[in-house]
Amino acid sequence: MKKMSYKIFITAMVLGGLLILPLQAAAAQSTLDTAKERGFVNCIIGNSFVGFYTVDEKGDWSGMDIDICRGVAAAVFGDKSKVKFNSVQWAQSFTSIKSGAGDLLSKGMTWTLSRDTAQGLDFLDTYFYDGQGFMVRKDLGINSAKELKGATVCVLTGTSSELNLTDFSRTNKLEIKPVVFDDSAVRNTAFFNNNCDAITNDKSGLAAARSSAETPADYVVLPETISKEALSFAVRQNDSAWANVVKWTFAAMLEAEEHGITSENVDEIRKTTTNPVIKRFLGLEGDLHKGLGLNADWAYQVIKQVGNYAELYDRNLGPDTALALERKGTLNELWTRGGLLYSKSFR
Repeated sequence: MKKMSYKIFITAMVLGGLLILPLQAAAAQSTLDTAKERGFVNCIIGNSFVGFYTVDEKGDWSGMDIDICRGVAAAVFGDKSKVKFNSVQWAQSFTSIKSGAGDLLSKGMTWTLSRDTAQGLDFLDTYFYDGQGFMVRKDLGINSAKELKGATVCVLTGTSSELNLTDFSRTNKLEIKPVVFDDSAVRNTAFFNNNCDAITNDKSGLAAARSSAETPADYVVLPETISKEALSFAVRQNDSAWANVVKWTFAAMLEAEEHGITSENVDEIRKTTTNPVIKRFLGLEGDLHKGLGLNADWAYQVIKQVGNYAELYDRNLGPDTALALERKGTLNELWTRGGLLYSKSFR
């Protein structure tokens, strides 16, 4: 009887395993395969962040994060338009990726330890180095964030900004009173309607909010930077095939800038170059594309259709935009100019 029970147990385990294996195989399908079958990339973004993701009256999206998503579409499909933008609140950002509702999270999200380890995400690269600050009305006469004792401060809930604000207040014994919001547009409106003494966010976000004010000159960003905010994109955890495609798409934008390759001159360079590094990068020789599961010209398509990193920066954040963020002398410069950005080797 005991022997029979043992055999039945083993048989049940084997049959159970046979049933589980197909489910595991299905669950293990890479997002790359899913996106190819679907025919477009699902990109998770936020509601509005000038310079990073904004939508016009025609429903067309623009911004740094938008261009990164379009770059991934260009790499995968050879067509930057094969991407769908899904705007969600901050609270939905993580679940959208974990549930499979989104392929790529690119919405000005700061890379933190807890998000990297507890949210089912893998952060891949930092595309913009920022830091948190404060903005106040100029007529308050405040010159430092350390003068905000007892002040009410508008902040977006569920973000690193909220936690940084609490830490800054405790460290400096300021007894700041956070006024929390779920929506950045509502938060900004509350501040401009004088419902808070100050507003806190990444400094790029403060510049974006200030640019939308009726009279931007009435507001000043205080000098303190109270945190390190590495704005990064993320994908579902443990999906290396898809992660490779996304991170090397961004690397291609940096690599192109390092070599002086732009959307305007890439065709000419592709025809005339004798540089083996550039030939390999643009898919003219070698087989680097095979490891990514992409066509040989994937990097060429990214640069031709979307541009190199400098083009993305100038188009969305640079001196001729609403944000007018200077790149020179910042961490967002290439490593050859004293910044932190550089491409890993295409070899």
